Order: sequence, then structure tokens, then C-alpha cells
Amino acid sequence: MKLSSLSNQINKGGLGNVKKSPFSRQFKKDAFSGYWFTLPAAITLLVLVTYPLLYGAYISFFDTNLINKWDFVGLKNYTDIFSNWSFINRILVTLLFSLLVIVGHFVIGTGLAMVLNMKLKGIVFFRAVLIIPWLLPEVVVALLWKWLFNPIYGLFNAVLMDLNLITEPITWLGNKYTAFFAVVLVCIWKGFPLVMMMMLAGLQSISTEQFEAAQIDGANKWQVFRYITIPGLLPVLLVTLILDTVWWFKHFTIIWILTAGGPGNATNVVSIDIFKQAFEYFEFGSASAMAVIVFFVCFLIGFFYRRMLRDDDL
Repeated sequence: MKLSSLSNQINKGGLGNVKKSPFSRQFKKDAFSGYWFTLPAAITLLVLVTYPLLYGAYISFFDTNLINKWDFVGLKNYTDIFSNWSFINRILVTLLFSLLVIVGHFVIGTGLAMVLNMKLKGIVFFRAVLIIPWLLPEVVVALLWKWLFNPIYGLFNAVLMDLNLITEPITWLGNKYTAFFAVVLVCIWKGFPLVMMMMLAGLQSISTEQFEAAQIDGANKWQVFRYITIPGLLPVLLVTLILDTVWWFKHFTIIWILTAGGPGNATNVVSIDIFKQAFEYFEFGSASAMAVIVFFVCFLIGFFYRRMLRDDDL
């Protein structure tokens, strides 16, 4: 009887009267709940990331003081930048600074990560100690090292003079030949713990069975490192390399506190040049154009890393 009634409903087109199951309603509710959970993060990204990027790009087409002067100049800010050799020189100084800092981070960070990955007594204590530089605020790090480099009462000069290695104090941050490498040293000390912890996490994710199999096959340490460790670290290596490069390419705080871009232009990286254009010369359009160029330079560096470190290249 029930079967014939259902058949009559189908023949009459009465399927619309059939009640939807509670399961289908719950499925739709669960599907939309994911969007509600991601909505706050999406709004935050739009307000704090996307809007400033678009607004900065918009400003770069104007000669403006951000208050009552909005003269549209088109691409003039960009043409002036690329026709000015000083900006190209800032980019080159920034590239050299970033290269030295990143190489230092990966040499020290990867080496320490391999040591910390060993099963040694008290290794947890050293992991906690070695991450301290990354936890300290950049302002504190810069002021601490500025005191160490001080030519009058700095610790470095005091130790070197006590050891009779120098006869008079060295102005580490006032000499164009030493200031650049002093800043690089401070930034390496500040940033290597991040690379160390990322590499350590990558090493611990590699299965020990692979290393055991390599030892059974008679592989030496270099072969194990080349064919097991590096391919296993590749995903972590790529992410860390991109993050570290972008972070230090646009770095400002430590360099500004230590040297403010001096002496001369020895440490005048592009971020300091942008700051001076905006807040000392009040050329916000030109500063925004420089920032847009830096954004694309960082994007191209990340693209180059992804192309260079593809899985099939190793």
C-alpha cells in the first residue's frame, strides 16, 4: 500500500513534497561553517595586507603629501627612480647585505641543527639557549651590539686592547670599511636561530630508516647528506629560504639603530632609503614607488628559489 502511494506521488510529480533528510541539511550547514571560521582571517588579511598594498601602489602614481596635495604624475616616480643610479646602488647594497646574512644564517643554523639533532646529554638546554637571539626584540639587540661596538667604552675594543691586538680604539660603526660587516654580523646573530629551528624540525621529520638503510649500503657521510638529508629538507629549506630572504631584504630596524644608513652610504639599504624619502623628504609618492619595486624584487626572488629548488633537480 505504501509502495503504490509513493508510485502515485512520483507519477504526479509529487517528489517536491517528500521531506528532505536531516542529514542533507546538516551537510549544508557544515559546508558553510568552514567559510564562517575563515571569515575573520580573510577580513584581517584584506584590512592589514591587501588594502595597504593597493593603497601604496595607488600613491606611487601621485606627487602627494597625503593631506592636501594630490598631483597625478603617472609613471614619473618610477622613471625617476630607474634613471637615478643611487637607487640602483641601494638595491645592490641590499642584495649584498641579504646574501651575506642569509649565507651566515644557513651555514650556522644548519650546522647547529645537525648538532642539536644528535642524541647528546643536555641537548634540550642548548636548544633553549641558542634560540634566545631570535626571541629578543630587534631594538634590544641593536642597542646591545651598539654598546659592544662603542669606540670609547665598548667591550670589543677593551678586550682587543687588553690582548695588545690593537693600539687604539676602532670606530666599528663609524668606519665605512667596518660598519657594513658589523651590521651583517649583528643580523646573522639575530636571525640564525630561526633557520636552526626550521632545519632541526626538517631533520627530525626524516625517517631514521633511510639513514640506517644508507649505512647498510655503505654510503659515506657526504652521500647520506647529499641523497637523503638535502632531499628530505627540501620543502623546509625552500620555505625558510624565501622567508629569510624577504625578511632581511626589507629589514630596517637594526640597521637604522646601529648606523642610520651611514657612514656615508655604506649601510644605506633600500628600506632606509624608502624611510628617508617618506619621513625626511616627505616624498610619499616616490617612497611608495620604491616600495612597490621592492615588492616585485622579493616576488622575483621567491619565484627564482622555487624554480631553482624543484624536487626533480635533486
